[in-house]
Amino acid sequence: MYLTDYCGLQTVKLRPLCAFVDLKMAIAWKTESDVIRPDLGQRVGALFTERVGGVSSGPWGGPEGIMGLNVGVHVSDNASCVRMNRSLVAQMTPGEPRWMTQVHGTDVVDAETVERDEVKADAQTSLTPGVVCAVQVADCLPVLIAEKDGKAVAAVHAGWRSLAAGIVEKTVRRLRERLGNPDAQFKAWLGPRIGFDDFETSEETARTFKAHFGDVKGAVKAAGEPGKCFLSLAAYASEALKREGVRDVEDCGLSTVADPAHFYSYRRDGEKTGRHAALIWIEPEDKTLEEPQK
Repeated sequence: MYLTDYCGLQTVKLRPLCAFVDLKMAIAWKTESDVIRPDLGQRVGALFTERVGGVSSGPWGGPEGIMGLNVGVHVSDNASCVRMNRSLVAQMTPGEPRWMTQVHGTDVVDAETVERDEVKADAQTSLTPGVVCAVQVADCLPVLIAEKDGKAVAAVHAGWRSLAAGIVEKTVRRLRERLGNPDAQFKAWLGPRIGFDDFETSEETARTFKAHFGDVKGAVKAAGEPGKCFLSLAAYASEALKREGVRDVEDCGLSTVADPAHFYSYRRDGEKTGRHAALIWIEPEDKTLEEPQK
């Protein structure tokens, strides 16, 4: 980060905030107001981080340019700040989140096998208490899924490409496969994402969705510009879940683009912006984690 005096005399390189703050001090700043906690059942823990509550600054900071909780390592933020932010988030979960590299595809991995964030995928499942499924978003739709009795959980990074290619359906199928129960029932939560009124895109993109889903009520509406339309990621995700028999779906209804005080947004702010974490896990019964289930 640089500070330039406007008399044109000099440019001074500033050290990031995380260079002056240790982890214990940063944890003391953290408040519950910085996260959203979906209710996905008694045996299930879940959270979605908001923009403020960490040590990042500049475009990765909060609305005032400081104390940002960016967890993305690929967005040009200071690496030390991101590591500290991830440590702060880990303090709120029973284990280290299983960070991965998201590629806007349809690969689903078992979180128990994710040991380093070089793993490339866009969804994770877990049957093991204390193993934390993690996805990162800044406009894409996070979908958190839990089996009704808390036996399995999943986190999905549903950008438009992945969503139109069937990642939500694929994740539900993988959960049932791991459980060995084709009739397993689930509850899902749709987190903050680019809103219906903010996601203006091409009619070509709309045709991609139609090729996969057909006509979905409330998913597309006309825009003022010829060749453009608005799309609802939430409507398509709900349809995908419904097709897999998941009808218990809670939509938070929040738009990342429309709320700069609480959320990062790639569409609103460009490449230099942060990423939120959407996390879900099965609560451990004690401090000794079970062995991974296949």
